[in-house]
Amino acid sequence: MADDPVDAVLTGRAWTEFCTALEQAGQVVLRASSPATPHDRAEGFRYLTRLLRNSLYATIENSDPERPAMQGLDLVKIGADNPDNVYLSAPVRGSASYRITGTRGSIAYVSFGSKANRYAKDGTMASTGELRNDDIVVGEDGSVEIHVSAERQYGNWLPLADDSTMIVVRQSYLDRTTEVAGDYRIERLGEPMPPPGPFDPKALVRALQRTSLGVIGTAATFAQWTELFMTRPNELPDWGQDMFQRAGGDPEIFYLHGYWQLEPGQAWVIETAVPDCPYWNVQVDNWWMESMDYRHHQVTFNKHTATLNQDGTVTFVVADADPGWGNWLDTTGHTSGTALLRWVGAAEHPLPVCRVEKLS
Repeated sequence: MADDPVDAVLTGRAWTEFCTALEQAGQVVLRASSPATPHDRAEGFRYLTRLLRNSLYATIENSDPERPAMQGLDLVKIGADNPDNVYLSAPVRGSASYRITGTRGSIAYVSFGSKANRYAKDGTMASTGELRNDDIVVGEDGSVEIHVSAERQYGNWLPLADDSTMIVVRQSYLDRTTEVAGDYRIERLGEPMPPPGPFDPKALVRALQRTSLGVIGTAATFAQWTELFMTRPNELPDWGQDMFQRAGGDPEIFYLHGYWQLEPGQAWVIETAVPDCPYWNVQVDNWWMESMDYRHHQVTFNKHTATLNQDGTVTFVVADADPGWGNWLDTTGHTSGTALLRWVGAAEHPLPVCRVEKLS
C-alpha cells in the first residue's frame, strides 16, 4: 500500500490496492487441486466473501483492544468450524488487563483461549493461555467472572502473553434443543479511556492491508491442509497435533482430519471406539474446510446425538443417501470434501477404521 496514508485515502489508491490484493484470494479458489465443479467453485467464492465480511468487522469495527467487544462468527466458517459451537472472539493487548463477565448457561462445554493471531503474516494463531470447562468456577446464580492478564490472578484467570492479540471462546452444544449458551461481555480494566478521536486514514489503510492479507492467508492455509489430507483419501489419520495447534486449535482437542472422495452409490464408512470424555463430534465439510449446511442437513453427530453400536463403538456412514444403518452423514450434493473427528478432553484418542463400500 502507499507510504502516505492520507494521500492514499484522498486519491482512492488505498481502495484500489485493496481490491487488487483481494484478486489474489480468488486464485486460491481456482487452484489446480480444488474441485472444478460449479457447486464447489460457488462455495469457494462464497467462502471468500465470508472471510472478507468477518475480517472487515474485526479490523475496522471491533479492532480496538482498549474498547473490546465480543464478536460472533455468524455463519463465517473457518478451518473445520464445529456445527455444535458458538464461537466468540475479542481483540486484546498482551500488556493490558481485562475482565470477562456473564452467565455460564447450560451448554455442555465451554473454553476460553488467548491467541496470538498471525493469520495475515504466516497462517498461525498460537495459544498463549487457556481456561477450560472443568476449571471454571461458576457462582451459585450461574454467573462467571474471569480475569484476563499476564499476571496471575485469584479465581478464574486466563493468561495473556506479550504477543496476545485476541480471545477466542468456544461453547459446544450436546443438544441445541434443550441447552442454553452462555452470555459473555469483556471490558478493559484500568483508567477509563477517553472517547475515540476521528477515524484515522492511517487506521483505514492498515485495516485494509490486514483484511486482504488475512483473507488470502486464511484461504491459502486451509487449502494447503486439504491438499495434505488428499494424500491419504478416505482416512482419518493422526497427522500430528502441532499443525492444528499452531493454527488456533484448542490444546484440549485431539483432531483427526481427513479428505473423502466418493463415486455415485459409494459410502465412506467410519468405525471407531469412543473414549470417555466430556464432548466429541464428527462432521463432514466441503473442500474449503467449511462445515456443510448443518441447519438443513444431517452433517454432524456428537456424543449425545449419535447412536452407538451394542459393543460401545460407533459407525458413521458418509453417503449421498441414507443407507438405513449407522449414523448417516449427508454429502449434500458433493462428491468430495473434508471431514473431522474431535475428541475433547479425552485421555485416550482412538483412531478410526475407515473403508469405502458400494451401497446396494
